[in-house]
Amino acid sequence: MRVIIVEDELHNYRLLRGMVEKLRPDWQIVEWFESVKSSVAWLQSNPAPDIIFMDIQLTDGISFSIFDQVDVESMVIFTTAYDEYALRAFQVNSIDYLLKPIKEDKLRLAIEKFEHMVQANSKQGKDTPDYKELLQAITSGEKRYRKRFLISGATSYFKLDIDDVAWFHTENRVTTAVTFKGKDHVIDLTIEKLEEQLDPDLFFRTNRSSIVNINAIRKFENHFGGKLILRLIPPFDEPITISRLKATEFKEWVGK
Repeated sequence: MRVIIVEDELHNYRLLRGMVEKLRPDWQIVEWFESVKSSVAWLQSNPAPDIIFMDIQLTDGISFSIFDQVDVESMVIFTTAYDEYALRAFQVNSIDYLLKPIKEDKLRLAIEKFEHMVQANSKQGKDTPDYKELLQAITSGEKRYRKRFLISGATSYFKLDIDDVAWFHTENRVTTAVTFKGKDHVIDLTIEKLEEQLDPDLFFRTNRSSIVNINAIRKFENHFGGKLILRLIPPFDEPITISRLKATEFKEWVGK
């Protein structure tokens, strides 16, 4: 694997390079850049590397602007000490990022994820993320909601589109996405995090343990105490109950 590192602090570069060389001694780190300008110049005139480790905040701007100037074909693992960038940009994308100071175990997991994606792409065709979408989300300040999930299979990863999910349910701290075809997929997010990332016009937090897609609602019925009972497609194992306090909000949501 050919690797470049984009990092404007020498100390952080040396730490990251040392960890990469320890975890993957057969990888070749071909270049190191400290700025947007130097990164763009190299990427415009050289074959794309297999992977880029890229700091978000560089001396001459945020690294997302690189993707506005170059069509980056490499997979990217972002690094940042600024968690607000991660929260704004990465909640809606299946791209790894590492918060500084970078821990070796977190780096190892990110590398393994990258290797699984390379393996999956070799079988299904190349599918690099839309980095320009990240730049637009950062620069416009517009709220962008999750469009898909990256699901880990036994030997590879695959994409699950948000429109295919009928509902989410959590039990014993495990969150599951159930598709309209009745298939279950474990999602590595809490129900609270999911609520932040989902389009509120499409999904509703019905109770502490579930979020439903409006297109999964077959009907709902009045229940004692002012509660509501939802009937879903595909059917849920147990009735989903909406409390009296949320019933009015739910009806308004359905009737938008």
